[in-house]
Amino acid sequence: MTHDLTQMTATHLGKLYARGKASPVETMKAVLARTEAVNPVLNAFCKVDTEEALRAARASERRWTKGQALSPIDGVPVSIKELVRVKGWPASMGSKLTDKTASDADAPAAARLREAGAIVFAQSTSSEFGHKGVTDTPLNGVTRNPWNTDVTPGGSSGGAGAAVAAGLGPLAIGTDGGGSVRIPSSFNGLVGLKATYGRVPNWPPTLNGDFSNTGPMCRTALDCALMMNVIARPDPRDPTQLPSDDTDYVKALKHKLKKPRIAFLLRMSEHPLDIEVAAMVTKAAKQVEKLGCKVEEIDAPPFPHADAGKSFVTHWLTNSARLLDIYPEARWGEFDPNLLAGAKAARERYSVKDVVEAQAVRREVAVAWNLFFETYDFLLTPTVGVQPFPVLKNAPDGLDGKPNFAWSPYTATFNLTRHPAASVPCGLSSAGLPVGLQIVAGHFKDAAVLALAHAYAEAHPLKFPVLPETKQ
Repeated sequence: MTHDLTQMTATHLGKLYARGKASPVETMKAVLARTEAVNPVLNAFCKVDTEEALRAARASERRWTKGQALSPIDGVPVSIKELVRVKGWPASMGSKLTDKTASDADAPAAARLREAGAIVFAQSTSSEFGHKGVTDTPLNGVTRNPWNTDVTPGGSSGGAGAAVAAGLGPLAIGTDGGGSVRIPSSFNGLVGLKATYGRVPNWPPTLNGDFSNTGPMCRTALDCALMMNVIARPDPRDPTQLPSDDTDYVKALKHKLKKPRIAFLLRMSEHPLDIEVAAMVTKAAKQVEKLGCKVEEIDAPPFPHADAGKSFVTHWLTNSARLLDIYPEARWGEFDPNLLAGAKAARERYSVKDVVEAQAVRREVAVAWNLFFETYDFLLTPTVGVQPFPVLKNAPDGLDGKPNFAWSPYTATFNLTRHPAASVPCGLSSAGLPVGLQIVAGHFKDAAVLALAHAYAEAHPLKFPVLPETKQ
């Protein structure tokens, strides 16, 4: 039973608890035992709160026994990315420079999950301040992918992605400022959602402001829906939150698709694209069409990708440059060299005029995509342009042997525009590594994005690795 419990979805665990066929204590002990065996290999967690997890599990077990469960995810283990505040844990941000004093309050997502009875038991690793799409830091070291520990799980929510794929709790909270939920979801074979900006409240404000979203990362869209029913609730500490609505994300998964019109975009621009990724995502688009959708291939995005990308990079790097004002120059050598180089470059490269221009372009990009979604119900793209690549690289090698810094062109645009976007697995490459399909829709269509992801994934399920520690 111990092994089986670590491989079950949150949905399945809740049903077992309700029937008395398993208990939160059994599950938590199984996940903790698996974490002890697997985490030294993967480095998915930088903190595990064993004593508090077992206390919470016992409390949950009492509620289920009395028929008083707080929610369907009562007693289900969940990990929280280290960029998200958890009361009693340090907000480390993956950095040697941050104050390691324990936080005195939960961020909104962590608070809502506790209120629903979920067991917040571990802090997952991130790149430093979430600044890059892989997960390694001077503070915590290298995080590895359970499908093959020689390759990256992506980032910056790489620990969250690796944990769920490896059976270290079925639920995880990640953050996404430019793809940091979707990239590791793609690289680890998960469903990950970046909802419409403001749908999941954030606090405290992040370095990257309204680029950054908090979102669920799970093995199934149904588990993501269970999490959204909990975390997509207003919190007064977020002045940019969306008003409460009555969406039931689980019920929304059952809504049948009514021949939606879908655009399929294989390339955002003339960037490199792995031939196997291209073939698999193209096949996935055809499979989506068989679900009763009309899929139309398009040649280009509605706004020049190069201009959108320049706007994003200007925002991102100038935000990172703030770190040089927050921390004394004597300690700059403790930063990830990649983060420090970007922050310094921003100081030298960008003027106030550049930032204002980037803001103007961001508005134009958002309008272009809003008009696009007046014509199409959904957009399909690859989530990432490459397969998972070796650890300790910030970018994969291109065909010329030089780093391919254009390896992830698909995700950041929708942080600029604030549209909902999800990654759903569309199979394994010849190397046995997951590849993700990105699904995007108009503002406030979060439930529709999950419903399409659910319909596709149900028709094309993925089998997860069971013993990642053997793949070294």
